[in-house]
Amino acid sequence: MMLPDPIDPPKQPLLEHLIELRRRLIYSLLAILAGFIVSYLFAPQIYEFLVRPLALASGGEHRRLIYTGLTEAFITYVELSLWTGCFLAFPVIASQLWMFIAPGLYKNERKAFLPFLLATPVFFLMGAAMAYFVVFPLAWKFFLSFEIPASAAGALPIQLEARVSEYLSLSMTVIFAFGLAFELPIALVLLARAGILSATKLSSFRRYAIVLIFAVAAVLTPPDLVSMISLALPMTLLYELSIVGAKWMEKRRVPN
Repeated sequence: MMLPDPIDPPKQPLLEHLIELRRRLIYSLLAILAGFIVSYLFAPQIYEFLVRPLALASGGEHRRLIYTGLTEAFITYVELSLWTGCFLAFPVIASQLWMFIAPGLYKNERKAFLPFLLATPVFFLMGAAMAYFVVFPLAWKFFLSFEIPASAAGALPIQLEARVSEYLSLSMTVIFAFGLAFELPIALVLLARAGILSATKLSSFRRYAIVLIFAVAAVLTPPDLVSMISLALPMTLLYELSIVGAKWMEKRRVPN
């Protein structure tokens, strides 16, 4: 009788994991598709929500957004719907991620990881809300200040007529950047929970972290000082909170 190949048994669990991963990815993609369809049906309302800060920054002045390509508005609506659909599908994606990794964790590891998973969308929404309610009004007023009205001398005025694709792309990029930046404490505390980082290391790296934070803020935000500071200061505060969280995690790991 031929004995089974000893290499075969380990392959089955890997195959099962791949099948499970495929199932979770399919569910996540279906959730994104459903979110995309719903978002496209409400694309005009989402558009109005995103352009409201610009309308308010104009102070009641007549303002319009233009598109210069025949398909530009349609493609912009599709991109906007896909972007919003990913937001709507995030709870499903997070739950699928949890169901994929949870069986491989011990009970204490599941209890430790689940709060981080739940806190991720909360911090992302905090960052997105700060971008929309704080940064947009300040930044848009700053950029609109460069307009020049028509003068009696006959000089040509300078007036903003932004393309709808450029404005929505900028708005979505800033919202995503702020949401992603607010995930900093979750990532650092999770690394501290895993023993990769420590509060001492984070404290000693503080000076370099602040410089890096301002550099990242300068890249992610619109090219104005107000937007950069609006992102850099909260990130610096979140970094300090990460140090506090790391110390708390270290105390919890110490046996009584």
